[in-house]
Amino acid sequence: MSGHSKWAGIKHHKMAQDAKRGQKFTKIIREISIAARQGGPLPENNPRLRKAIEQAHEANMPQDNVKKAVLRGTGELPGVTYEDASYEGYGPGGVAVLVEATTDNKNRTTNELRRLFSQYGGNLGESGCVAWMFIQRGYITLDKTKYEEEKIMTLALDLGVEDFKSDDEETYEITTVPEQVDKIVNSLKEQKIDIVQSEVTMLPKTYIKLAGKEAEQMLGLMNALEDHDDVNNVYANFDIPEEIMEKVSA
Repeated sequence: MSGHSKWAGIKHHKMAQDAKRGQKFTKIIREISIAARQGGPLPENNPRLRKAIEQAHEANMPQDNVKKAVLRGTGELPGVTYEDASYEGYGPGGVAVLVEATTDNKNRTTNELRRLFSQYGGNLGESGCVAWMFIQRGYITLDKTKYEEEKIMTLALDLGVEDFKSDDEETYEITTVPEQVDKIVNSLKEQKIDIVQSEVTMLPKTYIKLAGKEAEQMLGLMNALEDHDDVNNVYANFDIPEEIMEKVSA
């Protein structure tokens, strides 16, 4: 899990940089539109839309942009129609890679992602080739320097979480079934516990250790995929030494 935690921290830093250059706005607008189209325009009844709007607020997106994205999703304003797409493949060393995207042209996105996989020593695979290697879970992290482990562990267990880990040097990690994420986050906030990160994600069932050139290629592939305009999330089951991971956040 520590590999996931480290990459999640780097990804969070990259998202802040993306917001500054506008790329994050584009991805959030697409997510809002497709969430509104699939689940309706009311955030209280649409968890996916609620999460996307929260991301918009965190990125300081103007409220007018949010409203227009919702209206485009419901068809009340004209605009490009986006759809969800998922891609599976292998990175260097046989690492399983799962990509979630939003696109208005699946053929274009498929060709571009195939090129990126090939460029970094991997290959795009068939649907179903690696999805079975991941499990969907709610994932919550807390700042380890702020709270005593016994207090957080007791709170977490009382809330019925699936797993609690304190292996990482900087964070406590909580995993739970996806349906319980909002409930657990709200309960922790009521106890004055600050949340570093909360999301519904895909966690690997097993990990593949990488080092040297393969590790650097894998991190290059992750960065390239996440920088692609159509890509929302990338999941992979690599285990890379921390000193190499640090290079990508420098």
